[in-house]
Amino acid sequence: MTTRFMSQAVAAGIFGAAVFAVATSALAAAVDPNSQAPEVGQSQPGNYLAGLIASADRDTSSAEVYYREALRVDPRNSDLIERAFAAALANGDEQNATALGERLLARDPGNSLARLATAVNAIAQGQYATARAQLASGDVRSRDVTAALLTAWCYAGQMDLHHALDALDRIRDPSVAGFRDYHAGLIADYLGNPAEARRRLKSAYDSDRNTLRFVDAYARFLATHGDPDGAKAVYADFMAVVPHHPLIEQAVSTLRAGQQLETQVRSAKDGAAEVLYGLGSAGSRQDDELPALIYLRLSLYLRPGDDLTAVTLANLFDEMKQGDQAIAAFRSVPAASPLRGDADIQIALELESIGKSDDAIQRLQDIVAARPHDADALSSLAGLQRSAKKYAEAAATYDRAIAAVGIPQRDNWTLFYFRGICFERDKQWPKAEADFKKALELYPEQPLVLNYLGYSWVDQGINLDEAFKMLRRAVELKPNDGYIVDSLGWAHFKLGQFPEAAQTLERAISLKPADPVLNDHLGDAYWRVNRRTEAHFQWNHARDMGPEPEDLPAILKKIEVGLPDASDPSTTDAAQKQSGG
Repeated sequence: MTTRFMSQAVAAGIFGAAVFAVATSALAAAVDPNSQAPEVGQSQPGNYLAGLIASADRDTSSAEVYYREALRVDPRNSDLIERAFAAALANGDEQNATALGERLLARDPGNSLARLATAVNAIAQGQYATARAQLASGDVRSRDVTAALLTAWCYAGQMDLHHALDALDRIRDPSVAGFRDYHAGLIADYLGNPAEARRRLKSAYDSDRNTLRFVDAYARFLATHGDPDGAKAVYADFMAVVPHHPLIEQAVSTLRAGQQLETQVRSAKDGAAEVLYGLGSAGSRQDDELPALIYLRLSLYLRPGDDLTAVTLANLFDEMKQGDQAIAAFRSVPAASPLRGDADIQIALELESIGKSDDAIQRLQDIVAARPHDADALSSLAGLQRSAKKYAEAAATYDRAIAAVGIPQRDNWTLFYFRGICFERDKQWPKAEADFKKALELYPEQPLVLNYLGYSWVDQGINLDEAFKMLRRAVELKPNDGYIVDSLGWAHFKLGQFPEAAQTLERAISLKPADPVLNDHLGDAYWRVNRRTEAHFQWNHARDMGPEPEDLPAILKKIEVGLPDASDPSTTDAAQKQSGG
């Protein structure tokens, strides 16, 4: 993902495991897209097994269909009801989830997930007392955070500030204090107590000034209560850390135009949706995929069309390697949203990830034609061209992206780094070297750039002292990166330091065992330290790993005859010339 905000955390990563206790043991499945209805079987066991397989494949869309078909034969099977219910929630199928949840509660009144879904449905209908009753009846352990936050917004829906804040203040876990105060501030503002709102929102903001929601809520409160300059200062501090976030840029533009910012939450239902969004966002970063997916789906049920929730859901699908579902979520971002332009770019990148490269490039070309000065769109197009080994085209597109940026900043180092790679692959080393140096000027000690430039110098036998310093520093900065460790090992090899090369390359292989280049390099090092059997093993291993076509002939020749004598300079360079790092 090349656009900055898409992969960025938007809620603080401060939530403990208690936040996700509401997700029950039934959540063994995850989600995978399938636009076509699955072909159901003729038997109940067959559909049940098909459901299990679909769940294991992260295809809860199909799993829901199979489980529901199985339920037609065995409608009282609690296990089937629970599995179909969880799949329906994960698919955003609130109507069927509600019906299945009611059936599940009839057989298992303490099921926390079913009570959560039933409570959310009641909130959607404005039935806040009913929702509170559902939340109060679940497993006590699961009510520490999730139920307390939602209960508070139910009280807010009944215009009861005292009980809303009391419900929140019962949350004692210091790790979620910022999240608690954030919602307390939103509720106090919603119910017309600006003094309490200011105190709580500032407390949340002070707990983590790099969390988008905390920053935005506090700034919006300041702006709507007569302090637009204070709001601008809050935004400016955030933008110094996270530049160019579309939502923040839009808010700042609105303030500069002398216009009023809207509050984040305009109803208790919005507040409950914000709770679920925050929990889903946190869970998506803690590998709690299905609970996160359910929270985000429920949030969108309460607040359809919310742009940030849709983007977070799309990112979760991207992390789960579910490209079609990610595309659908990105497409749901409203056209008027400041996130829509980046969502369009992400759709193209998702098309590339699911093997539709031509469609991806065409989509990006269409975006660039419509927005010729969009640096993100241009860099994304260049990235796809580079992946397709169209290095000259990619370099030309990076030219346009760099021109669109104007005066480059630190976060633009990647444009020069990747253009440098294109130049290097296109045999234009002077231009490549200049770009790598520019990238380091923008981002000193960037390990990827140190690695690439240092390795290239070693490979050419120039600037060796500085090259080794760069490679050693890159390893210090990223000691667990197999490719970077390999570069240092291969540099030792190029300089005839074979024992050091073998030792370093062994470490690289331990970090990245399945790469053909690394195995080939280690084979060469073993040969030079007279470990010939092991050398042949590594070369055979490299051959079987699907190396680049241009590398395969050299590997096969080494398997047949080994390396030439190291003392023969006419053959050594040719035998050792490999891409690495």
